[in-house]
Amino acid sequence: MLPDCLSAEGERRCRRLLAGTTARLRARPAAAAVLVPLCLVRGVPALLYTLRSSRLAGRHKGDVSFPGGKCDPADQDVVHTALRETREELGLAVPEEDVWGILRPVYDQQKSTVVPVLAGVGPLDPQSLKPNPEEVDEVFALPLAHLLQMQNQGYTHFCKGGHFCYTLPVFLHGPHRVWGLTAIITEFTLQLLAPGAYQPRVAIPERPSG
Repeated sequence: MLPDCLSAEGERRCRRLLAGTTARLRARPAAAAVLVPLCLVRGVPALLYTLRSSRLAGRHKGDVSFPGGKCDPADQDVVHTALRETREELGLAVPEEDVWGILRPVYDQQKSTVVPVLAGVGPLDPQSLKPNPEEVDEVFALPLAHLLQMQNQGYTHFCKGGHFCYTLPVFLHGPHRVWGLTAIITEFTLQLLAPGAYQPRVAIPERPSG
């Protein structure tokens, strides 16, 4: 059963659970930050995703991601990075008071820290957004109910030099496949929002060593 995570009680529970991580990580330096927008689409709780422009440089072009990007020295902290990038990419201004807190950070292949920031953005029509075409090809939402269905959950096994290294989640059967760091952040979010309805079957590795 899908919990009422967008109720006042659900929001308070999430803010309380994230308070420690938020206090510890908010002002800590990081390479990048993303916003995890929890929204209501036609009355249904959903997460908002972007499809990165295929014209971007780098290996992540054309990938599904949450809005966000590199931390700027002028940003006050990682929360401001996530809010600024969301405004620049989607034209979506999220007030700071709508931020619920900071989720567990993730690390890219260069071992750089990416900090996810969860915000409740309320009712939203993804088609009404005006994304920056230089950065975003498409905006779409996936209902929490979709993400919580086991038939839409999968796992990708990664090998290096012919040896098994690790396994990461992947979310299927939406407009686009959600994988990589975005899938890990999605998993963290589901664990927070729906602890009884979502049980990860794979342990996500901590910060890479070596």
